[in-house]
Amino acid sequence: MLVTIDQDKCCGAGSCVLAAPDVFDQRDEDGIVVLLDARPPADLHQAVKDAADVCPAAAIRLDHA
Repeated sequence: MLVTIDQDKCCGAGSCVLAAPDVFDQRDEDGIVVLLDARPPADLHQAVKDAADVCPAAAIRLDHA
């Protein structure tokens, strides 16, 4: 799995951080998403999928390569 984010779309809701804190974080100054791991291990894939599903701005893209 390859994770990409679009920081321009991010609204800073933080849903991704709650769903997958090992993969996503937020900038302190504005809450915009920061990607910690673009290729998370298999045991985190479901959490990353959940994060993408709950993102209100659709700022997370998953490629299954």
